[in-house]
Amino acid sequence: MNKPLVSIITPCYNGEKTAHRMIESVLSQTYSPIEYIFINDGSTDGTEELFKSYLPKFEEKGIKAIYRYQENAGQSAAVNQGLKLFTGDYLSWADADDFLFPDSVEKRVKFLEEHREYGCVQSDAYMVKEENLDIPYKRISEGFPDSAKEDQFELCLLGKCYIGATHCFLVRRSAFIDSIPTLDIYTGRKEQNWQLFLPIYYKYKRYFMNEPLCSYVVSPNSHSHSKLSYEKAIERTDGYIDILSHTLDSIDMPQDERKKYMDKVLNIYARKKLYLAVETSDKELAKEQLRILKDIGAVKFRDKFAAAAAKNKVIKALFKFARKVI
Repeated sequence: MNKPLVSIITPCYNGEKTAHRMIESVLSQTYSPIEYIFINDGSTDGTEELFKSYLPKFEEKGIKAIYRYQENAGQSAAVNQGLKLFTGDYLSWADADDFLFPDSVEKRVKFLEEHREYGCVQSDAYMVKEENLDIPYKRISEGFPDSAKEDQFELCLLGKCYIGATHCFLVRRSAFIDSIPTLDIYTGRKEQNWQLFLPIYYKYKRYFMNEPLCSYVVSPNSHSHSKLSYEKAIERTDGYIDILSHTLDSIDMPQDERKKYMDKVLNIYARKKLYLAVETSDKELAKEQLRILKDIGAVKFRDKFAAAAAKNKVIKALFKFARKVI
């Protein structure tokens, strides 16, 4: 009996020094058959030469390797190109600088083959630092107490589940196409994970394997682990709202349900922008965010306090003091 084909998509930009980790971990898998799709997102270094140097090894292992180059357009655009190419019964997508453990694919496929009631599965992962890849310092699920819940949609929407370690994830082809029939995701603001996870989680149960089957590499330049300027933080928050809005619009759901979820998004991110407005004393930004919170019926006393703090230095000092002691 033929075993199901697993497709893995890796978008990569300037991965000459790090992409060998994912490439070699794919080659080390105990499972076959695998289809490995590598999308070079306009790299200006030796990424192409690096990948092509592994082609003989892929052929030797019986792995179907597909390489595509595109002009730099961001990871979501690179993933979109990969989605048009995959032919597997199962699909995963993996950042170029992370890596899988040898039995990662095998264990996830085995689970989904034996549990048809689930559309997807996600394992845990170790977090490691760039300078010390062999010593994990935590599990990526730490800090997410609801990791084992089967229904992840609202948790994902509100940032209460981990979606950074995409190589932990495996989804059935049938579930993926049912969730994203266009095989196309919104290409906004560099991110691509919400656009992939949310449509699947809206329709399908996800099983959590409480076992690290890969490592997530945290580099000193990682966006999610670096301090941002207030201006960059506001821009990033706008990007999240943009992505979540477009992704919700892409999901086939009742309009009143869509509005309910979008209001929950605004309840989080409008408030974040309001508090950022206090730090920058941007009274117009504060006024606009307070209006948004009022429109969705979510405004609280502390929000009004924050809006006043953006206008007045004395109130700002009191506000910051209150936030420290409360």
